[in-house]
Amino acid sequence: MNDTPTQPTLPPENLDGLNALLNRLVAARREIGKAVVGQEAVVEQLLTAIISGGHVLLEGAPGVGKTLLVRTLGAVTGLDFARIQFTPDLMPADVTGGLALTPNAQTGRTEVEFRPGPIFTQILLADEINRATPKTQSALLEAMQERTVTVSGRTMALPEPLFVLATQNPIEMEGTYQLPEAQVDRFLMKTVVAFPSEDELDAILDQTTGTHVAAPNQVLSAAEILELQRLTRAVPIASHLRRMVARFVIATQPDGKGAAKRIADYVRFGVSPRGAQSLVLAAKGRALIEGRYNVSLDDLEAVLLPTLRHRFQLNYEGIAEGVDAEDMLLQTWRGVAHGPK
Repeated sequence: MNDTPTQPTLPPENLDGLNALLNRLVAARREIGKAVVGQEAVVEQLLTAIISGGHVLLEGAPGVGKTLLVRTLGAVTGLDFARIQFTPDLMPADVTGGLALTPNAQTGRTEVEFRPGPIFTQILLADEINRATPKTQSALLEAMQERTVTVSGRTMALPEPLFVLATQNPIEMEGTYQLPEAQVDRFLMKTVVAFPSEDELDAILDQTTGTHVAAPNQVLSAAEILELQRLTRAVPIASHLRRMVARFVIATQPDGKGAAKRIADYVRFGVSPRGAQSLVLAAKGRALIEGRYNVSLDDLEAVLLPTLRHRFQLNYEGIAEGVDAEDMLLQTWRGVAHGPK
């Protein structure tokens, strides 16, 4: 069975323009690599997310370069960058902005004025999001979903493109507020930033403890990213691959008809319809990054875990038995995509 799409294939009206955009994506990966050693898979996932119009939840130990990665992404794309350090006393208005009394120098009167918060940017790093209260988390996630902020009946659109990267520290969990499943589901991907290898760590030490400071160049613009987001949605996917995704998502439901015993015994929540949408959309973005104009099986498999690991919940029995949720996801996918061995 081939991957021939059932829809008209890309490129659309301008082949040269599309190829130029794809070349800039390749250049963006190269420029990020000037400042960020290793983490090629993480960089690919972030670029995939940004051209797919989604947000990313980054998880990694302190000091593995999450903030550097996001700052570098902002420099390479030319997008405005802001950072919020989430703490237990952070209020929703500290994220979205709020009303303030401001003296008017011309009239001498005090007027009510809206002061935008740090969410009014294009790339936002929400550092240690799980340290803020659920009310503050909800304010950020609502803005991410709706792309607007409403204060006193006035609705204001956020800048486009908007790309939020929220970090979680998996080590220190005391004093944190775990994100509810419904809110975690708003993130297109959950990306795990692994500890560097010995060679990568040696290169990091060489690069960061000397006198030379890497300075990545801007190779993309906001307008080009918006165009890439439009093109990503236009990437076709073959009908049999789309049906495969639907069959796989149904296979992850513990109360589904014909659910495998391990799914019925150990899974609390399977992959949601939004998870299926995220899987297909991210696969389209990955196809563009790889320079192809239709989704392949490899694209789906490459983004499977990043898009679904935070949408697949074990029950108490599964946790107690030490079941590996990611391995169960992969095994279920292989059973659907490749059949029983």
